[in-house]
Amino acid sequence: MSGSSVAGSFAIADYVVFAFILLISAAIGVYYAWTDRSQRSSRDFLTGGRKLTALPVSMSLTASFMSAITVLANPAEVYRYGASIGFYAVSYVFTMLITSEVFLPVFYKLSITSTYEYLELRFNRATRLLGTMLFIVQTILYTGIVIYAPALALNQVTGMNLWGAVISTGVVCTFYCTMGGLKAVVWTDVIQLGVMLAGFLTVIIRSVVLKGGVITVISDSQHGGRLNLSDFDPNPLRRHTFWTLSIGGTFIWLSVYGINQAQVQRYISCKSMTHAKLSLYINLVGLWSILLSSVFAGMCLFSVYKSCDPWTTGRISAPDQLMPYLVMDILGDYPGLPGLFVAAVYSGSLSTVSSSINALAAVTVEDIIRPNTNFSEKHLSWMSKGMSFFYGVLCIGMTGLASLMGGILQATISIFGIIGGPLLGLFMLGILCPLANSKGALSGLVSGLVLSLWVGIGAQIYPPPHDMSRPLPLSTDGCNLTMAHGFNWTSSALPTQNSTALTPVHDDGKPVLAELYALSYLYFSPLGTIVAISVGLIVSILTGGCKLKVESRLMLQKEDTTCYYFIKMLKGKIKSRSGHLDLKDREMTFGNANPAFSDFELDLAKSAVS
Repeated sequence: MSGSSVAGSFAIADYVVFAFILLISAAIGVYYAWTDRSQRSSRDFLTGGRKLTALPVSMSLTASFMSAITVLANPAEVYRYGASIGFYAVSYVFTMLITSEVFLPVFYKLSITSTYEYLELRFNRATRLLGTMLFIVQTILYTGIVIYAPALALNQVTGMNLWGAVISTGVVCTFYCTMGGLKAVVWTDVIQLGVMLAGFLTVIIRSVVLKGGVITVISDSQHGGRLNLSDFDPNPLRRHTFWTLSIGGTFIWLSVYGINQAQVQRYISCKSMTHAKLSLYINLVGLWSILLSSVFAGMCLFSVYKSCDPWTTGRISAPDQLMPYLVMDILGDYPGLPGLFVAAVYSGSLSTVSSSINALAAVTVEDIIRPNTNFSEKHLSWMSKGMSFFYGVLCIGMTGLASLMGGILQATISIFGIIGGPLLGLFMLGILCPLANSKGALSGLVSGLVLSLWVGIGAQIYPPPHDMSRPLPLSTDGCNLTMAHGFNWTSSALPTQNSTALTPVHDDGKPVLAELYALSYLYFSPLGTIVAISVGLIVSILTGGCKLKVESRLMLQKEDTTCYYFIKMLKGKIKSRSGHLDLKDREMTFGNANPAFSDFELDLAKSAVS
């Protein structure tokens, strides 16, 4: 199936399914804009009036960072490097535990709209502004990639117009964020999560049917070395191992769930702290199911193309196009199903972009506009809508920049790690270290940022050697040569690059720090966090942080943690138990005998002695 025939097979039914899902999202925006038109305050618009329950919020938490990147890049990752990416499941558990025990109680009790408000309450205005600026830069960059990546992959495989797709995604998103606020964002996320799972399932079921069962898919992956789940190499330079994914992953996801405005805004909009904690734990199930689906989809991908890799044969130009290629290949004869998959990819984008737009609007209004002006609530509410619109347009513009960046998964995680790591360190200083003062906080944030930027940029210039990333072999033995154009299938297209990459090129020309640049991209975040905390504490101690008195509500209190409640409950039980035992013992020593009778006995004894 040559490129042109694949590209043409996006049928009318597919466009209908795709358009229908975009329309549902737009309709939800209109619905909430209409039902909440009496809303006067910007805070209601940005936090859904704090009346949301755990279930929709948890689905929304899952959907917002499980973007198109998950749908396209995770399966391609498994296809090329194996299923070790499944170890992310471990990091999700740690993330939810730490978020619900450390960050959530503090933010929820302060009832703030912007997480960066906390920085001013705890440190000072400058720290808050720097944090806000970093968040805005990180989110706009990320959102650009999220809109652009799927549009590019789909355009090259299904022939959908690239900028048409980009602009339609951006416009629909901007529309329902501007109209409906957070409630619209949360409920559209719920629908989009459903669509994403449906898209994965259609691909998985069809592949399993084609290959004749789940067992075949698993054994193919096993023989192809794709089930590399026993990789416990502690070397921090290795790209993906159990340790890089579970430790590095925890820091990255913490900077998303613990402190990222888009996520915090969601669980703060729950109606009680219990609902908020519950939403995090239900969301864990959602994250696992999406991760499992994407890893299994990657195994299906390998199973279908194990003897004829479409990337090496030049039918697709980047690994991110593997999933759309598979969809057109095995679902092309079922009109409507490729449309469903494309809708799944776009739902991933929409959910992420909408949460970003809403979060950017919240941060701008709360951190930049509100403190520096004296607008009425009604004006601020209009400003929130205006900001939603402005950021929507800006993010569409950013896709132009995204078109210049490399591999999707790594680019996004690097952005999160480089900026999110130091920010995470800053919040941890505030919440956990009573000594930390504003001088320490600022210097910690800046030094963490400088170091992680330096390593991140170094890694772009001197990419890590192949033996550290270890791509698995791809085969073209079973290709039917007549299918592709002759010139496309010169297997020199890729393997020659691999062989040159394996020979150590200009090793002496590399800087001394090349070893540091070869650090797994998952460790950029912990690096930034640890540096920010250490520098922050040292500077705070040197500048008189030990004399600092911090309001108790700005720190984590032991009463906020679930562990404290469990210990209290246990103590209570032990006390009540020991109380009962005491009574029983007393009854046994004094009670059972008739006192008159025993006195009488004693008297007898006395008389006998005398």
